[in-house]
Amino acid sequence: MQESVPSAGVYRRPRRPQVKGQQPVRAQRPSDRRAGDMTTHSPQGFGYRARRTFTRLLVFLVILGLGGGVVFLLGQLNARTFTVVQENGELVVMKGRALPTGAAAYRPGDPRLADAYAPLPLEGQDVTLLTQQKFTDRDDLDRALFPLLETLARPRIASGEPPKVERGLYYLRRAEKLGGITEEQRRSLQSMLTDVAFYQARQKLEDARRLVSEGLAQLKLAAETENRHARAANQMLTTVGPTARNLEEALRRAVHTESAPDNTPVA
Repeated sequence: MQESVPSAGVYRRPRRPQVKGQQPVRAQRPSDRRAGDMTTHSPQGFGYRARRTFTRLLVFLVILGLGGGVVFLLGQLNARTFTVVQENGELVVMKGRALPTGAAAYRPGDPRLADAYAPLPLEGQDVTLLTQQKFTDRDDLDRALFPLLETLARPRIASGEPPKVERGLYYLRRAEKLGGITEEQRRSLQSMLTDVAFYQARQKLEDARRLVSEGLAQLKLAAETENRHARAANQMLTTVGPTARNLEEALRRAVHTESAPDNTPVA
């Protein structure tokens, strides 16, 4: 019997010898492997899914709480922050809202503080650097506002002109209400108040001189006119005339001569 010879170019894999009693080995198909994987990695029951869901919820709540805490702290920090802005030629003090951002005009309930931080007329002063700053408490704000008030007050007080002195006194009264200024600033404020006291005293003496002069002139007119008050006017002129004229001259000398600026060089 002739053995069949495989045709040229065809290769046949030799069969493995089969052991008696052993089941033939069948090649594993891809579908069988996928089925095995699904069986191996199948869900592990309701308890596992519940724990996983609870863990995710707990992590989410922790993140949410941390985010809320950060927002609250930023709001508290912003609520203690002061800034200033320039509006319509005035300096307006702004106070942060209880939010991470935002501010509103500062309107304290205390009348004294309300006067201190009311919109401040700038009268042409440049406050660009001041508007670029932030102040974490009111004392810092007071120390920053004082130099501006001093700049506005000092030249008006030194002018010696009653309207300007009154305007300078307005700025000094605003500065007096700032409770957070330094000791050096308080000394400067006291010095300016002393200057104001001098100018106010001189103005009052000038007013008194003018009133005395007007009173003497009116008495003289009444004494020289034929009326029922002529006799009384003459008696008043006799009694107070010389003293009043001496007082008027003393007041004039005090206001216009003795209060003149001292040109003596200071060592």
